[in-house]
Amino acid sequence: MDFKGFDHAGAPGRPGGTGRGDTRSVKVMIAGGFGTGKTTMVRSVSDIKPLTTEETLTQASVDVDHLIGVADKTQTTVSLDFGKISLNDTLMLYLFGTPGQERFWFLWNGLFKGALGAIVLVDTRRLASSFRAIEEMERQRVPFVIALNVFPDSQDFPVDEIRDALDIPANTPVVTFDARDRASSRDVLVTLIRHLQERSAVALESR
Repeated sequence: MDFKGFDHAGAPGRPGGTGRGDTRSVKVMIAGGFGTGKTTMVRSVSDIKPLTTEETLTQASVDVDHLIGVADKTQTTVSLDFGKISLNDTLMLYLFGTPGQERFWFLWNGLFKGALGAIVLVDTRRLASSFRAIEEMERQRVPFVIALNVFPDSQDFPVDEIRDALDIPANTPVVTFDARDRASSRDVLVTLIRHLQERSAVALESR
């Protein structure tokens, strides 16, 4: 794939440069509702041991965190998840997973700074849990793709129904994947990069 046009974060002469002038880096957000699989995706796809900020859910959070559909969940991200993956010799993705619970949403503004694109994880059993993440993408004007994380008891809905339920544009990609699987998660990242390329090409043609 041709990834021309992305930031040369490692170019010589720039702060923090590594001397690998042909290496481009992209900041990607992994967002979504509580329990949609953000931490799992970062862990499965990262080339390095990811940084996670998970804490154990306690009795004190019972009336705060909504566990409908994720009753077996015992941990939650309280700040961010971080990982990175090289899609090829010239493109490095830095992955930032957002916290899903409403009480930590105030952290989102800082995390979105410099993001070129995002993946919004959706649990089809609990579509409403990702509405806030989609609204934030639109507010921050961050291009995104929808990734439907497959759980054992997930129902197989037609993509058009999912698109209508989430109220997203026809040109926003919707893909199904398994956050536990590295290859599947990587395919979602490739879908996002291709989406960003297409948007860039359209913007150039309109000038």
